[in-house]
Amino acid sequence: MAFDGITIANLTKDFNDRLNGGRIYKIAQTESDELFITVKLSYENAEKYGIKQEKLVLSADASLPLTYLTDENKPSPMTAPNFCMLLRKHIQNGRIISVSQPGGLERIIRFEVEHLDEMGDLRHKVLLIEIMGKYSNIIFTDEENVIIDSIKHIPASVSSVREVLPGREYFIPSQDKANPLTTTADEFSSCVLSKGMPVFKAIYSSYTGLSPIIAQEICFRSGVDADKSAIALDTDESIALYKTFCQVIDLVKNGTFTPTVIYEDGAPKEFASIPLTLYKDTCTSKNFDDISSLLQNYYAEKNVVTRIRQKSVDLRKIVQTALERNVRKYDLQLRQMKDSEKKDKYKTYGELLTVYGYSAEPGADKITVNDYNTGKDVTIALDPTLTPPQNAKKYFDKYTKLKRTAQALEEQMKESKEAIDQLESIQTALEIAQKEADLAQIRQELVDSGYIKAHHTGKNSRREKITSKPFHYLSSDGFDIYVGKNNIQNDELTFKTANGGDWWFHAKKIPGSHVVLITGGKEVPDRAFEEAAALAAFYSKGKVQEKVEIDYVQRKEVKKPGGAKPGFVVYYTNYSMAISPDISALKLISD
Repeated sequence: MAFDGITIANLTKDFNDRLNGGRIYKIAQTESDELFITVKLSYENAEKYGIKQEKLVLSADASLPLTYLTDENKPSPMTAPNFCMLLRKHIQNGRIISVSQPGGLERIIRFEVEHLDEMGDLRHKVLLIEIMGKYSNIIFTDEENVIIDSIKHIPASVSSVREVLPGREYFIPSQDKANPLTTTADEFSSCVLSKGMPVFKAIYSSYTGLSPIIAQEICFRSGVDADKSAIALDTDESIALYKTFCQVIDLVKNGTFTPTVIYEDGAPKEFASIPLTLYKDTCTSKNFDDISSLLQNYYAEKNVVTRIRQKSVDLRKIVQTALERNVRKYDLQLRQMKDSEKKDKYKTYGELLTVYGYSAEPGADKITVNDYNTGKDVTIALDPTLTPPQNAKKYFDKYTKLKRTAQALEEQMKESKEAIDQLESIQTALEIAQKEADLAQIRQELVDSGYIKAHHTGKNSRREKITSKPFHYLSSDGFDIYVGKNNIQNDELTFKTANGGDWWFHAKKIPGSHVVLITGGKEVPDRAFEEAAALAAFYSKGKVQEKVEIDYVQRKEVKKPGGAKPGFVVYYTNYSMAISPDISALKLISD
C-alpha cells in the first residue's frame, strides 16, 4: 500500500502549514465513513496562499481510506448523521491549533481543536483519522484522551485488541515495530541485519510506516539486492544500507517531500512522497506541487483505468472468443492445404497409367513404371477390381477434387488470416483505450464486422456520434505526430488526415497503430523520424520488446485494397528501422 507513514508525514506537514490557526466553518458527513470539513484559514495563511478557506476530506473507507485537501465540493445528505451532528456541536467554529502524526510514522493524523463550551470555557478536543486499510477509522476524543465517539464502532466482539467505543480510552494499536525517526545504527543492526529474510522485507517489517516500495527504494539507492537475505549482507553493504536508510528518513524529518507518481505504459503504477529512482529505467514519473493534488490525480486516473477495464470486459471476451475460433479454423485449413499438396502426385499417376497401364497384369494391385518427368521408377497402387483406364480416371478424380479443395482453401485461409490480423489489432486497440468513446469506436468496428449483433431502434436510427480522436504528440523538433487508437481511426488518419508528403509508420508484421508524422512541407530531421517510430513501437503488440522493427514510408505509397478490413493497408516500398518503444521524450498534446 503506497499510503504509508511517509505519505502521512507529507500530508501532516501540508495540513499543519495550511490549516493551523484556521477555524472549522462547516462539517458534513458525505458518506457513511467520510467527512468533508471546510476550514476558514487564518489571516496569515489566507494572505500566504491567496485563498480564504480549504476543504478537507477525511475518508475511512475500508477499500480506499484517504485524506487530502480539495477544491471540489461534495453533496451532503439532507439529514446529518449522528456523528456529524456531534462534531458540529463540539468543534464547529473551533480553531485548529495543531496537526501532528503521533507515534513516529504511524498512519494516523491528529487534529487538535480548541473551542468554547456551553459555559464559555476554553476546551480542547482531538479528531484523529487512522489510515489502516480495512481497520481505518475517524475517532473523536476529549483532552483526557477518552473517546467521545467514532465514525465506526469497534466492540470487543469485533476486535479483542482494542475497543473503539464512547467512554473507552484511546490508544494507538501496538505493532511491535521500531520508530524509524529515532533509530540508531545498533537498533538498525538488530532490527534488520539480523533477520534471515529479504532485505526489503526486513526493513518494512521492522519499522513503523515504511511500505514495501519504500524499502525497495532504500535497497536500490544503496546498491543492495532487495531480495538478498539481510543476514547475508557483507560489511560494506550493511553500511551502505544504513546510510541510505538515514538519508531517506532525514528527508522526512526535514519535511523535504517530492510527491511523485510513477507511470507504466501511460497508466499510474505507484506514488510516493519521495522520488522512486528504482523505476527510472522502466517507467516515467511526474512530480506534483503537493501531496493532496497528487492523491486526487492518482486515484482519479486509477479509477479511469479500472473503469475502462471493467467496461471493456465484454468486448475483450468477444474478441478473444472470435480470435480463438479463427485460429483453430486457420490451423485446420493449413492441415487440409498440406493434404491437398498430394494432388500433383495423383495427376502424375493418372497420366502414367494412361500411358503404361496396358502393361499391368490383370487383377494386379500395383504397377511399377518409369516416370518420364523425372526419369525414375515409381510404384503406383491399383484397385484390382478396376481396369487400368478406370484406375487412371480414379487418380484424375482425386487430383480434380484436391485441386478444387486447394483453390477454395486459398480463399478461406486468406479470409481467416485477415480475421486473425483484425482481431489481434482490436486486442491492441483495447489495450490503449482510455475513454468510453474509444471503446464505442471499437464496438462499432465489431458490429460492422459481424462479431456483435447490431441493435436497430428504428428505420431512421442513426449511429451514435463518437468523439474519440487519435493521440496527438509533439516531437522534440515541433512536428505534429498522430497515433490511431483503433482500426477505424487508423483508416481516417492515414487516408483523410495525412497528405501524400507526410510520413507513415507501422510496426513490421505485427498489430499496431498507424502513426502519421505531419511534415507541413518542411524537411524532417532524423530525431523526428525516430520519435515517430518509437510511437509506432509503443502502440503495437511488440511494445514489451527491447527493440521493435518499424516500417516507414511516405503516405502516398500506402494503399488500401478494395474490400479490405478496417486498418488493413499495403505498401510495396519502404524504409525500416529498429527502435526502442520509449516515448518519454514526447509530449502528449491531446486526444
